Amino acid sequence: MDSKARSHSVMERLIEHEPAFRAFLRRRVGNEAVADDILQQSLTRAVERHHAVRKEESVVAWFYRILRHALIDYYRSRKAEARRNGAFLRELIASGDEQEPPLDEVEAAVCACLHRLLPDLREQYAEVVRRIDLEGESPAHLAKELKISRNNLTVRLHRARQALRASLEESCGLCSKHGCLNCVCG
Repeated sequence: MDSKARSHSVMERLIEHEPAFRAFLRRRVGNEAVADDILQQSLTRAVERHHAVRKEESVVAWFYRILRHALIDYYRSRKAEARRNGAFLRELIASGDEQEPPLDEVEAAVCACLHRLLPDLREQYAEVVRRIDLEGESPAHLAKELKISRNNLTVRLHRARQALRASLEESCGLCSKHGCLNCVCG
């Protein structure tokens, strides 16, 4: 069988079993979107490596092995992210930077350029700055809505503020270093 026909045959078998693969992943990650992402990545890997299927080996068993490896990678990356976030949060707590200033202090220091620069931030960062700092939404409520821990939200908010501060300093220069009061750069 030539390579193209073999690839087609492998993909047909995988597509036949796609609901079972999806259910297998959902049971292990508990999140449909994550399961779909892992499945898509695994299918891509299978297409790239279809030639690795041995004749005596079942295509389905071979693909389950790919899925198990993808799950291991997923959980490893989650653990690594949790360790990084934990270390960062401990650093924030030690420095006292995890405390959120009152909303009236934030509003007084908001530069008119902020609204222009906010869309340039990563979408996750822009959302937490907008909802917490500008709209006054409760961090506990937002963390629950985003399905992340309060600690993760605190880290994300701190990083978002740092990114926004850097963007403001680059855009506005000296006036941004003094709290953007009476901003003249807009």
